[in-house]
Amino acid sequence: MKVKKQSNQKKIKLKIVYEDFDVLIINKPSGMVVHPGAGNYTDTLVNALIYKYKKNLSNINGPVRPGIVHRIDKETSGLLVIAKNNFSHSFLSKQFSDHTIKRTYVALVWGVLRPLNGKIKTFIQRNKKNRKLMSTSEKSGKLAITNYKTLKIFNLKNIPKISMIKFNLETGRTHQIRVHMQHKKTNIIGDNYYGKKIKKLRNVEKKFENLIQQLNGQALHAIDLSFIHPSNKKLMSFKSDLPNDIQKLLSFLEKQKVEN
Repeated sequence: MKVKKQSNQKKIKLKIVYEDFDVLIINKPSGMVVHPGAGNYTDTLVNALIYKYKKNLSNINGPVRPGIVHRIDKETSGLLVIAKNNFSHSFLSKQFSDHTIKRTYVALVWGVLRPLNGKIKTFIQRNKKNRKLMSTSEKSGKLAITNYKTLKIFNLKNIPKISMIKFNLETGRTHQIRVHMQHKKTNIIGDNYYGKKIKKLRNVEKKFENLIQQLNGQALHAIDLSFIHPSNKKLMSFKSDLPNDIQKLLSFLEKQKVEN
């Protein structure tokens, strides 16, 4: 039996939103992988956690994923809860399995979702043509449920239609929101794997195109996180501002909306 090695530590600055004896809330930047894997063994969130907290993290998921209860994609930014001991890890894991932890994401997507508000319920499995990607299925894989609400629609001159969408996850499958957007025949702006970086259209507003190119990842951010605290059993809620690159794009669209 192959034994997993301990992940290496590395000094990487963390954006800590909250911390106590049991849990740690991190605002993960886009571009950071949560735990070591193929192609990235040293610049992950786990490497940073081990450097700062040594062995003061849960070890339920083994030496390569200390403290990790859940994940968000490399190119997605936002809130993550880290378990600092096995008791809190087990307590949080049960909330995830019971779907009682509230996770809210905000994204900018191409086009308009129909209906504007709704629930997407499919199975998600590995893509048969590309094992690094996921795809929806009608009968095999893991059940995935995404609730969405359209917050704003930007219908502007020389800019493709864009919607600002809020997502509440009932399940936490790999690439869930991105795969469900593909299922709805669209994709998140900046998602290079489940869609194009920028639509090839003539006469697109140049500043808009530049802002798209300046995105650090996809325009998807884990903005809200709520759960019952392992020790005091109180509801804990955290909110994160949109990162600068997404905020700049949103501000530009808002300004254009006023002017047009």
